[in-house]
Parts: sequence; structure tokens; C-alpha cells
Amino acid sequence: MRSAKALAVVAGLALAAAACGGGGQAQPQPGASQASSSAPAAAKPLEGVTLEVAAKWTGEEQRNFETVLKAFTEKTGAKVTYASTGEDTGAYLGPRIQGGNPPDVAILPQPGLVQQYADQDALKPLTSEVQAEIDKNYTPYWKELGSADGKVYGVLVKAAHKSLIWYNSSAFEDAGVQPPTDWAGLVSAAQTIADSGVPPFSLCGASGWTLTDLFENVYLSTAGPENYDKLAKHELKWTDATVTTALQKMAEIIGKPEFVLDGASGALQTDFPTCVTKVYGQKKAAMVIEADFVAASAEESGAKVGEGAKFFPFPKAGDTPPVVLGGDVAVALKDSKGAMALLAYLASAEGGSVWAKLPGYLSPNRNVSPDNYPTDLAKTLGQTIIDAGESVRYDMSDLAPSAFGGTDGKGEWKLLQDFLRNPSDAKSIQSKLEAEAAKAWK
Repeated sequence: MRSAKALAVVAGLALAAAACGGGGQAQPQPGASQASSSAPAAAKPLEGVTLEVAAKWTGEEQRNFETVLKAFTEKTGAKVTYASTGEDTGAYLGPRIQGGNPPDVAILPQPGLVQQYADQDALKPLTSEVQAEIDKNYTPYWKELGSADGKVYGVLVKAAHKSLIWYNSSAFEDAGVQPPTDWAGLVSAAQTIADSGVPPFSLCGASGWTLTDLFENVYLSTAGPENYDKLAKHELKWTDATVTTALQKMAEIIGKPEFVLDGASGALQTDFPTCVTKVYGQKKAAMVIEADFVAASAEESGAKVGEGAKFFPFPKAGDTPPVVLGGDVAVALKDSKGAMALLAYLASAEGGSVWAKLPGYLSPNRNVSPDNYPTDLAKTLGQTIIDAGESVRYDMSDLAPSAFGGTDGKGEWKLLQDFLRNPSDAKSIQSKLEAEAAKAWK
């Protein structure tokens, strides 16, 4: 799904940064004896402690994370081993939890799993030391996102940026348009591009999650962060007027046949990343609306990021400049000093900065400087996360029960595909969305 692809964000685009080494040894003071200068160093605080961490990353993503774990070992003395869960985190963790042998720390691909595992009494509440790091480095929203039933269990350690529109620079130049800064500008630019003979948008309609991403950006911008939170928790009904407004805005681009490559029927047969290939490899359309991980697919299609493949922030459709993130949440499954120390390190600016120097990483930590990132793309995206401040929100469909927000051919995915097929009937789609949500939140 999205989060798996998101983890590959800029992995193929940058040279790997050198792994962080430990500091130099202290020099003996003048007059000190040779014996004292060669005395053994003081033991590190977690010397002799062993930990196991489970996450879904493999390949370069795994190697980069292991570099972060190595820096933690050099700092604390703890020995950390890594286990890959594969794409189905639940299938890996479930039997280990039931067997009483879970890893010390797991990194979950969706915040909704925090509540699921908390309900099973599988998670350990974060200590005050870990919470202090979260309070220091994150906005309160992220702390709430890692909480369940009033207890804090998780920290968001890795992010994907979902508020982007990628474009083929040649198509924009040929049509004589500039990247727009608001929704009206986007619609106007799309019309100019269409008039030049090129369909403006390559939609990935066969991958329903891309349509939820589009909706979430429009909704956050038009309805604002507070209503976004309410809808994400189903405290606001999908029949609400704020949803109508967002769907009508979407219809301004998906409802014009000349705006969509191959029309709605063609878009509904185009998955991700084929939609990217059609913009950069086949040059059949000008834009694709998706996250930072488009970069890897664009490069695979032969486009160079920053030259042929460029992006602009998702334009404001209302009062709020939207910044929607996906990402991964670290939790403790064992109540140990080592597990909590690792979570505190991952939540710290120090740990985030080590990770940020490596490809394929974005931090939700507001105290991780974008200067750490190895590419201009990552620096720009990291700065937008910081600049958005309190209005940044997590991917709404990933916060929903999976029956509604995360299942192919069902719930929100299917109904937004139906809306793409017939964007003139927002009210009918809203009623169906509400009916499905009501069942999922029972």
C-alpha cells in the first residue's frame, strides 16, 4: 500500500551519506600517568543489554535504519538486532505476541494499529522520559496520534509527504504555464494545458488510495484541521456540508473529460505507478497528484528530479495550505529500560538527525533541521513539514478502520472510484460513504 511505497521516497535519488561515527577519545591531561590514560572507559548506560526491533523495511531502507541503530549502540552500549516483518506487520507480530515472545520494539505502518494492539494489552505505555522527548520535538497532534485510551504508546519516527503535485516541466513550458499556488490557479493552468492538446492529469484511479489522498488534501484545505480531525474519527458525518464542498472542488478537475488522460474509464484502469510512467515515460499527460515517492517512479521512467520531473505544493483549495503525512509509529512491546531508551532516541532530534542524513527519510520531528537531508527535494519537503506547524495532519484513510479506509474494492476506496466515474452526484456518494463509515465505526 501507500506506506510501503512511501518508504522508498528518495531512496534511489541520492548518494548515501556517510554513517555517523563515534566521537574521538579524550586526550590525557598534562602530567597524567600512562597508566591513568590507558584506564578503561566508563561503562555505557546500556552495556550488556540486548534488544530486538521489528519493522517492515528491507534493502536500503533496512540498511539505513540499521545505521541509526548502530549510532544508538555507540551512544548507549545496547546491542540491537533487526527483524523484518515483511509487508504484513500483523501476520508477523500476532503469533509472537500470542506466544509471549514479542520483539522489544516494533514499528507499525499505521497509527490505527496502536489502538488495535493496545486493546490486546500488547503495548507498554511510554515512560515520562520518552514522553518528554515527544513534547520537546513534536506538536501535540502527533502525541495524540500515538495514544490510546488516554495513554501514550507510540512515536511517529518516519514520514511520507502526501501534499504534492508532480509535473512534466516540458508540458508546462510548452503550454506557457507556471506552477499554481491556489486551486483556482490549478484549474486555470489545467485548462490552458488541455487547450494546448495535452491532458493535464494522469490519475491513478485503479489504486483507490490515491483518490483518498486527493480528497484528504482538498478536505484539509477547505474544512480546516479541526473538522479534519472530527471526520477522521467519524465525529462528523460524511453527509456534512464540508464533505460536499471538498467533493465539489475535486469535481472541478476530475469532472472535465479533457482534464483526465483516457477519461474516467481509462483512469480507473490505471494503477500507481503506471500513472507516473504515463507522465514521464510516455509523456501523455502533464501532472500526477501523489506523494514524495513519485520521485523514484519518475526516475525509473527516465526523468531527472528537479529537471524534467518537478513538483509544487498541493494548492490551497480553502484557507489552510494542506500538508498531509503518512508514516510509521514506533511502540514498545516489552517493558524494559532498553526499549524505552531506544524510543527516546528515535524521538529525539539527535536520532532523527542521524537518520535524516541518509536517503529515503523525512522526519516529523520539528527539531530535525532540513539541512541534514542529502537532497534538495528532501530539504524542501522537510521544511514544508516544519512550516506547516500545528496544521499538519496524518493520512485520514490510514486512521480509519481498514474496512472503510484501507481495503481494495470496499469503503472509501471504492466509493471515491465511483465518484471519479460520476463526479456530478456528490450527495449520493456522501450517503454511501456515511453508511459504510457507520458500519466500520460500530
